[in-house]
Amino acid sequence: MALQPNKSLSPISLKGRALRLLSGREYSRAELERKLAVFEENPGELAQALDELQAKDFINEQRVVDSVLYRRAGKLGAARIRQELQTKGLDPGAVLDAVAGLQSTELARAREVWRKKFGSPPEDAAARGKQQRFLLARGFSSDAVRRVVAGSDDWEDES
Repeated sequence: MALQPNKSLSPISLKGRALRLLSGREYSRAELERKLAVFEENPGELAQALDELQAKDFINEQRVVDSVLYRRAGKLGAARIRQELQTKGLDPGAVLDAVAGLQSTELARAREVWRKKFGSPPEDAAARGKQQRFLLARGFSSDAVRRVVAGSDDWEDES
């Protein structure tokens, strides 16, 4: 006996779609609005669904910030993380606070990323440039990059 599709199933609601997205990772309200706008049939329907989810704390900007910091701070510099947070449409104050906290650990994080990728001081100017470009492309400050690549004290502890 073949199963017949249930024709009474309705399409997924906007709230259901939002919850499906949120089950995978944290999203900001602005991200959800961009992703779900194409599914909105009646004006205001999406805003209402997102208001309900935000009231129940399914959408939380601080969790989005914390999630990005947790996933990306070990690999990227403050500038790249600031850009990523801004593209998520988060409150500028929350972005500034998060970046301020990252800047105090910028040198140590840059040193660790450099150590994993290169592990030894550059042998010539071409190698130095390659190492510097690598770290700069990941959003580390030019001061931190210069200190990591040029600083002899940075690899004395390496064993």
